[in-house]
Amino acid sequence: MERPLTVAASDLHWARPATARGTGVLVLAGSSGRVDVGRAELLASYGVTALALRWFGGEGQPPVPREVPLETFTEALDLLLAECDRVVLMGLSYGAEAALLTACVAPRVDAVVALAPTDVAWEGQAEHDDDPPRSKWTWAGHPVPFVPLDRAWQSSSVRPSYVELYERSLALAGADVVSAGTIPVEEIRGDVVLVAGGDDRVWPSSASAERIAQRRAAAGLTVTSILDPAAGHPVVLPGESAPDLRRPYDVGGDEGAPQRLGSLAWPAVRRLLRLG
Repeated sequence: MERPLTVAASDLHWARPATARGTGVLVLAGSSGRVDVGRAELLASYGVTALALRWFGGEGQPPVPREVPLETFTEALDLLLAECDRVVLMGLSYGAEAALLTACVAPRVDAVVALAPTDVAWEGQAEHDDDPPRSKWTWAGHPVPFVPLDRAWQSSSVRPSYVELYERSLALAGADVVSAGTIPVEEIRGDVVLVAGGDDRVWPSSASAERIAQRRAAAGLTVTSILDPAAGHPVVLPGESAPDLRRPYDVGGDEGAPQRLGSLAWPAVRRLLRLG
């Protein structure tokens, strides 16, 4: 295995509580590429040692979410394990994809909270239209098998619902490709909490959550699923600031859905983090 990459200090944000409870959380944002400082600080206010990580677009990192080494996350977990008794991965969207994949290869992960998850690894973002399809992730220097995106897809509306792209891509990929790209969640040794909205217009997170739960159940493993049929893609935990939903694409959900879904998930998240 190649030596893990060194994550620059400028791409990390530590949120350390005054009194630590022994649990550490690696906080992963989605396609925004930001360091999720707000979520890390919220968790620290409850006694959790949180580490928010930029995983693309930073110093020495891929400029876009393409061929991102999973070692980026395992190295960050090592930093948390130096201070904590147990570690949890918490990711949203692309970050949930990263969290689930990392937990499959890092047995020291005690639990995963996947917000708006996917059950397959997807093609990485192309920098140019003529770039060949590449995986979003690598492990030990090799690309993780992935489901390619349908580059012929065109939105049926001015404000795209990208869930249509992902659903069409799954349908066109073929069973063998989808099987190869499926995240082997039955290999995750720790607990898994899935949080999804049934009206997610970014990608099919609720269907993915159902498939993840089925695979875990078939392997005799447990999973906690929190699903809100009227919620969309964003998830806002109690105490977090509401996101700006004015985006050039449709995220789905009715009014107040992000906060409602986050509140619905919070009791399960608290139990997983052992907050009492």
